[in-house]
Amino acid sequence: MSKISKVIARQVFDSRGNPTIESEVFVKDISASAICPSGASTGTYEAFEKRDINNKKYLGKSVLKPVEFINKVISNKLKNFDVHQQEKIDNLLIRLDGTKQKKRIGANAILSVSIAVKKLSSKIRKIPIYKNLLINKNFKLPFPLMNIINGGAHANNGLRIQEFMIRPDKAKSFSEGVRICFIVINKLRHLIKNMGHSTSVGDEGGFAPMINDNESALKLIVKAINLSGFKNGKDVVICLDVAANELLKNKKYSIHSKRYTSVDESIENYIRLVQKYKIMSIEDPFGENDWSAWTKLLNKTKNNIQIVGDDLFVTNLERLKIGFLNVSANSILIKLNQIGTVTETLEVIKFAKLIGYNTIISHRSGDSEDTFIADFAVGTDSNQIKTGSLARSERVSKYNQLLRIEKELGKKSKMHRIF
Repeated sequence: MSKISKVIARQVFDSRGNPTIESEVFVKDISASAICPSGASTGTYEAFEKRDINNKKYLGKSVLKPVEFINKVISNKLKNFDVHQQEKIDNLLIRLDGTKQKKRIGANAILSVSIAVKKLSSKIRKIPIYKNLLINKNFKLPFPLMNIINGGAHANNGLRIQEFMIRPDKAKSFSEGVRICFIVINKLRHLIKNMGHSTSVGDEGGFAPMINDNESALKLIVKAINLSGFKNGKDVVICLDVAANELLKNKKYSIHSKRYTSVDESIENYIRLVQKYKIMSIEDPFGENDWSAWTKLLNKTKNNIQIVGDDLFVTNLERLKIGFLNVSANSILIKLNQIGTVTETLEVIKFAKLIGYNTIISHRSGDSEDTFIADFAVGTDSNQIKTGSLARSERVSKYNQLLRIEKELGKKSKMHRIF
């Protein structure tokens, strides 16, 4: 009763209006589907996203060839596989590709199938997705890392830092955490509007005002927190995603201004911002190969704040082990499409927990209405989730799913502990 009968893929569109893949896996007349997201700021070591670069009808961005491969090859290969054997299915997909970064089939094709398999397994077992992952009891809700100001590759303003986020540390429940963020976001909207700036949003739902320096954004956020009746650094904390790969040139960084500075000077500026604005998390503060710079910053902050590896680790077990040996970070951002299968992602999370890292489940800037990562955050016991702001339905859908999970858990619902 649980053998896969077919897989059907189709080209759909993501939140940036670009083509992406949706795969639907069937066991007889029961099915489940999944849509693969796509990133704008990507690491060199990420799994490969395959597109039809020669198809001028879609400006080289279509995914019709990977879709065809799923329909003609993967569907036949998976026929009669037990849908509950996730690891066996994922390993077949990995072998079928045969390359380190999944360049033959494409991680976008593989992942859409892999997630759909996990969804269908849960559906057939008649259990929520979050109960079909790493843990089976004592579920906790993640804290939202909510994006409220966009810069870098996610906006058209002059901000160097890519994401300015808030985390509602005061919250005792997920719904309370969302409420806190809602209040701060609305206060921030009024502040930006009163300054004469547009309150339009960037790719991930945060505001994208035409301001040109990081500290102006940080001051605005602190003011919004205070106007909301909360205490910055205690009730609500500021978190950053620097995306330093985009700001690196000749071993120097233009993080804090357009001027390129040394690693040591960049660290001094980070420490000043951390102390002045009580920042509690910094993601990708340096380039993906600058291991020593990461180690220096971790030592300077005395491991008292989150130093999060995204482009540094790209949800890759080999790179996470290097980072652990180099003492380069204490937290890892988890993006399923960086590695390509549910099984490989779970292996990374298991190791991260073993070495004491925080795990933060993340969306991509090109996302969809698919809410899998909400269940994934709860089911992998990850203490935070990063899925944008309270704007754009592809972001809000994940928060709404977490609210449903919280309601389902009822009195058993608890929040994670974090830094």
